[in-house]
Amino acid sequence: MISVEEARRRLLRALEPLPSEQIAVAGGLGRVLSRDVAARRTQPPLPVSAMDGYAVRAADVETLPATLEVVGYAPAGKAFSGAVGPGQAVRIFTGAPVPAGADAIVIQENTRGAPGAKRVAVLAGSTPPGRYVRPAGLDFSEGDVLLEAGRALTARDLGLAAAMNVPWIMVRRRPRVAILATGDEIVMPGDPIGPDQIVSSNAVALAGFVTALGGVPVDLGIAPDSPEALRAMAGGARGADLVVTTGGASVGDHDLVKSVLGEAGLKIDFWRIAMRPGKPLIFGRLSGTPLLGLPGNPVSAMVCALIFLRPAMEKLSGANRGAAPGRETAVLGADLLENDEREDYLRGTLARGEDGRLRATPFAVQDSSMFANMARAECLIVRPPHAPAQVVGSEVEILPLGLGFDRT
Repeated sequence: MISVEEARRRLLRALEPLPSEQIAVAGGLGRVLSRDVAARRTQPPLPVSAMDGYAVRAADVETLPATLEVVGYAPAGKAFSGAVGPGQAVRIFTGAPVPAGADAIVIQENTRGAPGAKRVAVLAGSTPPGRYVRPAGLDFSEGDVLLEAGRALTARDLGLAAAMNVPWIMVRRRPRVAILATGDEIVMPGDPIGPDQIVSSNAVALAGFVTALGGVPVDLGIAPDSPEALRAMAGGARGADLVVTTGGASVGDHDLVKSVLGEAGLKIDFWRIAMRPGKPLIFGRLSGTPLLGLPGNPVSAMVCALIFLRPAMEKLSGANRGAAPGRETAVLGADLLENDEREDYLRGTLARGEDGRLRATPFAVQDSSMFANMARAECLIVRPPHAPAQVVGSEVEILPLGLGFDRT
């Protein structure tokens, strides 16, 4: 067995970011930038009003009350073409350019004057130079790099790019991930099921996981425990950027992934990881395409997806350079026995204690077939190999599972 860290290092070393493509910024949600994005304009491009009111010379309203002549009107999107002279004001609205000669804005709440009147009385409020004026470039300036390559774009990022006057962006192509479940014992949800069979959940969960990470899942179906069927169905992975299998990776007579796909060109880099759950994990290349063989037990498949599939997808998409999911610290909510030689990932719940610290409580039963526990888990409690016994209140490392486990 090799360590989790060694396996992840070898996995990422074997992968390269996918090629780039140009897309419209409106379609960029979740995509990963392959090129920095710089502003194509200055925002605001010139001084504008931050409030509805009157553009004035600050010197004219030092002493209040003051009465000013209204010489113009400046709605948003249309500048007043003249200039503000001594004793004058321009009716102005939020976002409108500040007229020449004016250096401050008096908010309308501090004035008295009828709409369209030729004079306005300024009754209250301090109005020093620059008051309620947004200077040119307050937000950003032309040429500023505000979105960097490697960033997975959020809705806020798309809005920023649009404000920067950027209609097109360069992003990495979405990774196409072929998913192949194996085993005579599994059937698709809703299909006729025998008393000795189980419903396939891994392919559905993994497809959702791939989608959440910005990839395109390609479900190849379920391959029965037949060498011929497995070879034929694995052929459907042609054109994929990554092949993910579930089941068939252990040492039983029906665990065929290594042997059958080996005959079809699978070159194995490593097999068997010192972790629990997830020991029988395979990584290699099938006719040149990277293949990640996950265990068949649902919890094992999901834990391995977080530890290995996620960084693989991030490496392919150019996001975060395939960094390992970030760990946090918490205090234990239940005693733990001494660990063996494998890195352990215990499913558990999280709560905030009265002292403000996170409290991680492992489920009493940690069987790798229990998907219900995996679905309601809020964290994985990480225990290194040979960790000593620990008591309630001692500190542990955790992987928070976040919203739906998929975007920790």
